[in-house]
Parts: sequence; C-alpha cells; structure tokens
Amino acid sequence: MDKMRFFLALGMIVIFASCVRNKSGQTTQTATVGSQKVFEVSEVIQANSYTYLKVKENQGERWVAVTKQDINPGDVFYYDEALQMNNFHSKDLDRTFDVVYFVNQISKDPISNQSMGVMPGMGGMMGSSHSGKVEPGKKGSIHLEKADSELTIAEVFGNRKEYAGKEIEIRGVVVKVNRQIMGKNWIHIQDGTNSDGKFDLTITSQDIAEVNDEVTFKGKITLEKDFGSGYYYDVIMEDAALVNKTTANITM
Repeated sequence: MDKMRFFLALGMIVIFASCVRNKSGQTTQTATVGSQKVFEVSEVIQANSYTYLKVKENQGERWVAVTKQDINPGDVFYYDEALQMNNFHSKDLDRTFDVVYFVNQISKDPISNQSMGVMPGMGGMMGSSHSGKVEPGKKGSIHLEKADSELTIAEVFGNRKEYAGKEIEIRGVVVKVNRQIMGKNWIHIQDGTNSDGKFDLTITSQDIAEVNDEVTFKGKITLEKDFGSGYYYDVIMEDAALVNKTTANITM
C-alpha cells in the first residue's frame, strides 16, 4: 500500500513540481505534492539521538536526519519542514555529511500543516526553493500584562546591544515549536509588543513547551547569529532554561 501511495505521489509530482534554479544556474525540480514532499528510504543509520536516512527523492538521493525511531529501507514518508545543514559532523557516527536535511516530522500518511505543527503560511524549507526561515505572523490576540521589572520583547529588540551576551529572563506565549533540530528545540514566543516590526523572539532550549503555553525562559541573548542556509537571527536567546510554564487562555 505504501508503494502505491509513493508512485501515485510521484505521478502528482510530475504535474505539480515547480522549477527553480540552483547556485550553478542549472534548472532543477522541487518534489512537492501540494505543500508536502515525499521520499522513499533506501538506507538507515541509527545514532544516539537521530536516525539518518539516505532517501530517494527527485530522481536522486540525499541524506535526511529525523529524531530517533524505527525505520526500514523501503518505507515511504511525507514531510513538510526541513533545515539544510552543510558540512554537518555527527559526533555519534564520527562522520561528516556534505549536506544533511533535518526534518521536523515525518508521516506515512499525507499530512496537513496543522498536524505537522507548521504555522499557516510557513510552508516547507527543503531544497533551493525553500531555503531560509519564515517567521510566524504577529498574533493580535496576545497582550501580556507585565510588571515594570519585566522585560518585553520590544525592549529586547529595541535595546539589543545592551543585552548582547547577557543572560536574561523573558515571558511570552509560545506561537511555534520545532522539536530536536540540531539537537535542540526551537521555540518562538510573542508578548504583544514590538520594536520596529520585531515581535517574535526565537529561543533554543533542551526544554520543551507547546503552542499556546505562557512561558518564562532564562538564557543568553546572542546577536547576528547565522546558522547558514538563510537561517540568520538579528536577536536570538540560546541554550535557555524553562523557568515557568502555564497554559495561556488565548485563541491562536
């Protein structure tokens, strides 16, 4: 049954594939079924935290990394969101991949944006036509009352040089979560404030929170952080610890 879905998807790809240009100027095709993509597993390597997969896609092969799970050659998966990493070294395998794609989630069945935890309008990030991050939109329903002693996201962005390299605490509502990408969770929070259009703070942490949680994180502020492949952050909180978490009464 999985094989039938795979070949059906390939037929759809022929119709819906979009042409893009790579860095050398050659025209390639990005395999998509709607906003989704599909691959077939040809090789599996298990590590401590990740499962590395050599997959067949776009009539070629590439390496993909997912959170550790049981996967077999021949399995077919749909996915939507991925992060390209160049010259990535796996300490577990003592191996460097020229290019590996960290996929947030995979599914054996066609998926929707909601089931994959992708914010509306985000789309995929795999391949040439999907490189670079897309920030979540501003949630107008979020308006947190804060004490005078509490920092706001607007203050962090507006006075970024003052907080660069310093450890701070900040409270906000979670609007997006990407789990275990490059060994950490990526959490976006908003508090209803903004500075010159900057209203969404990205936090990396080993701790986890869910969309619609009201959270307080403590971590170091880093400026002009470039992870490559278009993932550049003017301001980011790194290696943060979750101090407090409650469920916010907010419609996202």
